[in-house]
Amino acid sequence: DVQLVESGGGSVQAGGSLRLSCATSGYTYSRNCMGWLRQAPGKEREGLAAIGTVTDSTLYADSVQDRFAIFQDRVKNTVFLQLNALKSEDTAMYYCAAKSQYGARWDDPRQYNYWGQGTQVTVS
Repeated sequence: DVQLVESGGGSVQAGGSLRLSCATSGYTYSRNCMGWLRQAPGKEREGLAAIGTVTDSTLYADSVQDRFAIFQDRVKNTVFLQLNALKSEDTAMYYCAAKSQYGARWDDPRQYNYWGQGTQVTVS
């Protein structure tokens, strides 16, 4: 089994930054790909970024690749999402998620098998 626990969300003014953390544990193969996704009220859940935990390769949605960065600390089994130049439209619940295969369909929420509880980001 895999456990994911997010932290780091909060309220920030437009233009500010936040760093989200996702502490991971459990079967390593099941979290070969770690993703960050978000869901705003009334909208579908969308993939933002993913990292291959073995290769450190990263993938980003076009809408955030210039502002967000995903990275990991293997020693601490933690995946991070750095959010910069935040906009009001970034307000959403942010989730980390895990699946075994990195790459194809990384931004499809249906591909992920394990989810954290989410952390709220509010930009005003």
